[in-house]
Amino acid sequence: ILVTAAGTEEPLDPVRYLGNRSTGRMGFAVAAEAARRGAQVVLIAGPTHLVTPAGVRRVDVRSARDMYAAVCAAYDGVDAVIKAAAVADYRPVETAAHKIKKSDGELTLALTRNPDILYELGQKKRHQILVGFAAETQNVADYARGKLATKNLDFIVANNVAEKDAGFGVSTNHVQIFYADGRAEDHPLMPKAKLAGVILDRVEAILKQRTVT
Repeated sequence: ILVTAAGTEEPLDPVRYLGNRSTGRMGFAVAAEAARRGAQVVLIAGPTHLVTPAGVRRVDVRSARDMYAAVCAAYDGVDAVIKAAAVADYRPVETAAHKIKKSDGELTLALTRNPDILYELGQKKRHQILVGFAAETQNVADYARGKLATKNLDFIVANNVAEKDAGFGVSTNHVQIFYADGRAEDHPLMPKAKLAGVILDRVEAILKQRTVT
Protein backbone atom coordinates (compact mmCIF):
# COMPACT_ATOMS: atom_id res chain seq x y z
CA ILE A 1 0.00 0.00 0.00
CA LEU A 2 1.24 3.44 -0.93
CA VAL A 3 0.22 6.33 1.33
CA THR A 4 0.98 10.01 0.84
CA ALA A 5 0.83 12.48 3.71
CA ALA A 6 1.39 16.11 4.76
CA GLY A 7 1.64 19.17 2.55
CA THR A 8 4.23 20.25 0.03
CA GLU A 9 6.42 23.33 -0.03
CA GLU A 10 6.94 25.33 -3.25
CA PRO A 11 9.99 27.62 -2.88
CA LEU A 12 9.80 31.35 -3.56
CA ASP A 13 13.39 32.05 -2.55
CA PRO A 14 15.95 30.44 -0.20
CA VAL A 15 13.90 31.31 2.91
CA ARG A 16 10.22 31.39 1.82
CA TYR A 17 7.78 28.97 0.25
CA LEU A 18 4.11 28.49 -0.64
CA GLY A 19 2.50 25.84 1.54
CA ASN A 20 -0.59 24.83 3.49
CA ARG A 21 -1.62 23.81 7.00
CA SER A 22 -1.58 20.04 6.55
CA THR A 23 0.38 18.27 9.30
CA GLY A 24 0.22 14.74 7.86
CA ARG A 25 -1.72 13.24 10.77
CA MET A 26 -4.34 11.54 8.61
CA GLY A 27 -1.87 9.95 6.24
CA PHE A 28 0.42 8.82 9.05
CA ALA A 29 -2.58 7.26 10.83
CA VAL A 30 -3.48 5.34 7.67
CA ALA A 31 0.10 4.15 7.21
CA ALA A 32 0.33 3.01 10.84
CA GLU A 33 -2.95 1.09 10.67
CA ALA A 34 -2.06 -0.54 7.35
CA ALA A 35 1.26 -1.74 8.76
CA ARG A 36 -0.49 -3.01 11.88
CA ARG A 37 -2.74 -5.10 9.62
CA GLY A 38 0.28 -6.67 7.95
CA ALA A 39 0.57 -4.63 4.76
CA GLN A 40 3.88 -3.58 3.26
CA VAL A 41 3.57 0.19 3.40
CA VAL A 42 5.42 2.93 1.55
CA LEU A 43 4.75 6.34 3.09
CA ILE A 44 5.69 9.32 0.93
CA ALA A 45 5.65 12.32 3.23
CA GLY A 46 5.98 16.03 2.74
CA PRO A 47 7.63 18.18 5.44
CA THR A 48 6.34 17.17 8.88
CA HIS A 49 7.59 16.60 12.43
CA LEU A 50 5.66 13.34 12.81
CA VAL A 51 7.52 10.14 13.67
CA THR A 52 7.57 7.31 11.15
CA PRO A 53 5.11 4.55 12.17
CA ALA A 54 6.58 1.16 13.05
CA GLY A 55 7.03 -1.17 10.08
CA VAL A 56 6.61 1.59 7.48
CA ARG A 57 9.12 2.50 4.77
CA ARG A 58 9.19 6.29 4.55
CA VAL A 59 10.28 8.48 1.66
CA ASP A 60 10.63 12.19 2.46
CA VAL A 61 9.89 14.78 -0.23
CA ARG A 62 9.45 18.53 -0.24
CA SER A 63 7.77 19.86 -3.39
CA ALA A 64 4.84 18.62 -5.45
CA ARG A 65 7.20 17.60 -8.23
CA ASP A 66 9.29 15.64 -5.73
CA MET A 67 6.16 13.82 -4.56
CA TYR A 68 5.05 13.17 -8.13
CA ALA A 69 8.38 11.50 -8.95
CA ALA A 70 8.36 9.38 -5.78
CA VAL A 71 4.77 8.24 -6.24
CA CYS A 72 5.27 7.34 -9.91
CA ALA A 73 8.40 5.34 -9.03
CA ALA A 74 6.47 3.18 -6.55
CA TYR A 75 3.10 2.99 -8.33
CA ASP A 76 3.46 -0.15 -10.45
CA GLY A 77 4.37 -2.30 -7.44
CA VAL A 78 1.45 -1.47 -5.14
CA ASP A 79 -2.11 -2.77 -4.78
CA ALA A 80 -3.63 0.43 -3.39
CA VAL A 81 -2.84 4.12 -3.16
CA ILE A 82 -4.32 6.23 -0.36
CA LYS A 83 -3.46 9.77 -1.26
CA ALA A 84 -3.95 11.83 1.89
CA ALA A 85 -1.30 14.47 1.11
CA ALA A 86 -2.31 18.09 0.56
CA VAL A 87 -0.28 18.77 -2.57
CA ALA A 88 0.13 22.34 -3.81
CA ASP A 89 -1.81 22.96 -7.02
CA TYR A 90 0.57 25.74 -8.10
CA ARG A 91 4.23 26.71 -7.76
CA PRO A 92 6.10 29.93 -8.57
CA VAL A 93 7.19 30.19 -12.19
CA GLU A 94 10.62 31.28 -10.95
CA THR A 95 12.45 30.69 -7.68
CA ALA A 96 14.66 33.62 -6.68
CA ALA A 97 18.31 32.75 -6.10
CA HIS A 98 18.45 35.17 -3.17
CA LYS A 99 15.97 36.41 -0.57
CA ILE A 100 13.33 38.65 -2.13
CA LYS A 101 13.74 42.07 -0.54
CA LYS A 102 10.89 44.30 0.56
CA SER A 103 10.26 47.35 -1.61
CA ASP A 104 7.61 50.04 -2.08
CA GLY A 105 4.41 48.98 -3.82
CA GLU A 106 2.91 45.57 -4.50
CA LEU A 107 4.65 42.33 -5.34
CA THR A 108 3.10 40.09 -8.00
CA LEU A 109 3.89 36.37 -8.12
CA ALA A 110 3.48 34.40 -11.34
CA LEU A 111 2.35 30.82 -10.66
CA THR A 112 2.19 27.72 -12.83
CA ARG A 113 0.33 24.43 -12.38
CA ASN A 114 1.92 21.49 -10.61
CA PRO A 115 1.33 17.94 -11.85
CA ASP A 116 -2.04 16.55 -10.76
CA ILE A 117 -0.65 13.38 -9.19
CA LEU A 118 -3.95 11.62 -8.55
CA TYR A 119 -5.26 12.38 -12.04
CA GLU A 120 -2.10 10.92 -13.58
CA LEU A 121 -2.42 7.79 -11.45
CA GLY A 122 -6.03 7.41 -12.54
CA GLN A 123 -5.01 7.48 -16.20
CA LYS A 124 -2.40 4.76 -15.60
CA LYS A 125 -4.54 2.63 -13.29
CA ARG A 126 -4.52 -1.10 -13.95
CA HIS A 127 -5.01 -3.26 -10.87
CA GLN A 128 -4.56 -0.54 -8.25
CA ILE A 129 -7.24 0.74 -5.92
CA LEU A 130 -7.14 4.55 -5.84
CA VAL A 131 -8.39 6.50 -2.84
CA GLY A 132 -8.39 10.30 -2.86
CA PHE A 133 -9.12 13.00 -0.32
CA ALA A 134 -11.06 16.22 -0.85
CA ALA A 135 -10.41 18.94 1.73
CA GLU A 136 -12.97 21.64 0.98
CA THR A 137 -14.53 24.71 2.60
CA GLN A 138 -17.83 24.70 0.66
CA ASN A 139 -19.90 22.50 -1.67
CA VAL A 140 -18.05 19.50 -0.27
CA ALA A 141 -20.19 16.76 -1.84
CA ASP A 142 -20.25 18.38 -5.29
CA TYR A 143 -16.52 18.96 -5.43
CA ALA A 144 -15.77 15.48 -4.09
CA ARG A 145 -17.98 13.73 -6.62
CA GLY A 146 -16.37 15.77 -9.38
CA LYS A 147 -12.89 14.66 -8.32
CA LEU A 148 -14.06 11.07 -7.95
CA ALA A 149 -15.14 10.98 -11.60
CA THR A 150 -12.40 13.00 -13.27
CA LYS A 151 -9.57 11.23 -11.44
CA ASN A 152 -10.90 7.68 -11.91
CA LEU A 153 -10.98 6.86 -8.19
CA ASP A 154 -12.54 3.90 -6.41
CA PHE A 155 -13.65 6.18 -3.59
CA ILE A 156 -12.91 9.59 -2.13
CA VAL A 157 -12.85 10.79 1.48
CA ALA A 158 -14.21 14.33 1.77
CA ASN A 159 -14.31 16.78 4.64
CA ASN A 160 -14.99 20.43 5.36
CA VAL A 161 -11.73 21.79 6.75
CA ALA A 162 -13.54 24.87 8.03
CA GLU A 163 -15.62 22.69 10.36
CA LYS A 164 -14.59 22.64 14.03
CA ASP A 165 -12.25 19.76 14.93
CA ALA A 166 -12.31 18.39 11.37
CA GLY A 167 -9.59 20.32 9.58
CA PHE A 168 -5.82 20.43 9.51
CA GLY A 169 -3.73 20.13 12.65
CA VAL A 170 -6.30 18.32 14.81
CA SER A 171 -6.55 14.68 15.86
CA THR A 172 -10.18 14.17 14.76
CA ASN A 173 -12.13 14.31 11.51
CA HIS A 174 -15.70 14.21 10.21
CA VAL A 175 -15.88 12.85 6.67
CA GLN A 176 -18.15 11.67 3.91
CA ILE A 177 -17.06 8.82 1.65
CA PHE A 178 -18.24 8.76 -1.96
CA TYR A 179 -17.86 5.68 -4.15
CA ALA A 180 -17.51 5.22 -7.89
CA ASP A 181 -20.76 3.20 -7.95
CA GLY A 182 -22.73 6.15 -6.52
CA ARG A 183 -22.89 5.10 -2.87
CA ALA A 184 -22.17 7.61 -0.11
CA GLU A 185 -21.49 7.35 3.62
CA ASP A 186 -21.43 9.99 6.35
CA HIS A 187 -19.09 9.24 9.24
CA PRO A 188 -19.39 11.20 12.50
CA LEU A 189 -16.53 13.05 14.13
CA MET A 190 -13.95 10.49 15.26
CA PRO A 191 -10.22 10.21 15.96
CA LYS A 192 -8.13 10.06 12.79
CA ALA A 193 -6.66 6.76 14.01
CA LYS A 194 -10.16 5.25 14.02
CA LEU A 195 -10.99 6.80 10.64
CA ALA A 196 -7.86 5.16 9.23
CA GLY A 197 -9.42 1.81 10.12
CA VAL A 198 -12.65 2.75 8.37
CA ILE A 199 -10.77 3.66 5.20
CA LEU A 200 -8.71 0.49 5.22
CA ASP A 201 -11.82 -1.64 5.84
CA ARG A 202 -13.19 -0.23 2.56
CA VAL A 203 -9.94 -0.91 0.73
CA GLU A 204 -9.85 -4.49 2.03
CA ALA A 205 -13.47 -5.04 0.96
CA ILE A 206 -12.67 -3.99 -2.61
CA LEU A 207 -9.56 -6.18 -2.67
CA LYS A 208 -11.55 -9.21 -1.48
CA GLN A 209 -14.29 -8.55 -4.01
CA ARG A 210 -11.78 -8.44 -6.85
CA THR A 211 -10.08 -11.59 -5.61
CA VAL A 212 -13.38 -13.49 -5.61
CA THR A 213 -14.30 -12.14 -9.04
